[in-house]
Amino acid sequence: MAQPISDRVDEMVTGVRADVAVKLFGDDLATMVKKGAEIARVANTIRGTSDIKIDRVAGQQNLNITIDRQAIARHGLNASDVHDSIEAAVGGKAATEIYEGERRFQAVVRYPEALRNSVSDIQRILLTSPDGAQVPLGSLAQIEIREGYSQIKRESAKRRIVVGINVRDRDLGGFVAELKEKIQRQVQLPAGYYFAWGGQFENMERARRHLMFIVPVTIGMIFFLLFLLFRSIRFATLIILVLPFASIGGVAALYLSGEYLSVPASVGFIALWGIAVLNGVVLVSCIRGLRQAGYDVRDAIQEGCLMRFRPVMMTATVAGLGLVPFLFATGPGSEVQRPLAIVVIGGLVTSTLLTLVVLPTIYRFFDRDSMPLSATTPGDSEAP
Repeated sequence: MAQPISDRVDEMVTGVRADVAVKLFGDDLATMVKKGAEIARVANTIRGTSDIKIDRVAGQQNLNITIDRQAIARHGLNASDVHDSIEAAVGGKAATEIYEGERRFQAVVRYPEALRNSVSDIQRILLTSPDGAQVPLGSLAQIEIREGYSQIKRESAKRRIVVGINVRDRDLGGFVAELKEKIQRQVQLPAGYYFAWGGQFENMERARRHLMFIVPVTIGMIFFLLFLLFRSIRFATLIILVLPFASIGGVAALYLSGEYLSVPASVGFIALWGIAVLNGVVLVSCIRGLRQAGYDVRDAIQEGCLMRFRPVMMTATVAGLGLVPFLFATGPGSEVQRPLAIVVIGGLVTSTLLTLVVLPTIYRFFDRDSMPLSATTPGDSEAP
């Protein structure tokens, strides 16, 4: 079960209303339906499977007319004669054209519905043999109603059926990896048949490819802006070190909450890195300012941490509290809000603690000058 709008959006984007779609391509629909049922049985054994739907391609009542070649030969008829009679009587056939000014219409003739609405009526359709004899259709063909196909879906000019699977309480990537492994072992396809994967999983793979490009670019842009700010690769590298500090908390929060690394969670990491870098810039800028004012490294670090403790804590606290309502969201859209909030709040905890403790500790290794940056220290006289 899902939201109607989300179902329609999924269908427009991926062609399937399901989280995971196993598309089976082949030629024979009966074989594809059989293999689709096998795939459904395999999916039911995997943790996280919520509901399964297989495309219904059968169930339509079809009228089948099989011509008896020996019977029509005895009466001197051809198969095309029988086909034309059936078409004219049941389906309708154009007999002439009617003109109304510049418009032209075809006049289609066929039997009235009362004479063609049952097998027995169709069996009584008369055909005229070359010798003038009237022969009923029932003596020339086998006429019966069978269950046939109601629809035939195609993709890229190949017949296909879809096994749609919705996933609950599990990540799509892990579910599909396990499903692929089990299908490969337990479902054997004839030659010419093959699988393809779609649904929301297809969107997830596309978003993952985009994130693999966006995340390095984001980190590179942050590093470049830090270099412009400090005019130093060393201090830009120092600030970048807060990214792992923040990521530790985000990963731990996802693990403790039972969530998984989804696209919203990945976006949450990007937002978290921005806040962490901001706090790092606030602290390091203050320490560098004190160094330029004449403090030695130790005193500058201690004083800078005391001066910037409150701003760093306020920035992290306000950002975290603003996302607390998302943690308890249960309505539509909560699957996007909760992972993002969990990552940001968990990351802010470790980022704030490590920024105030670890970052000042390693600052001295990035400040190559053991003495103050200014020419003299306040209160000291110049050496003779």
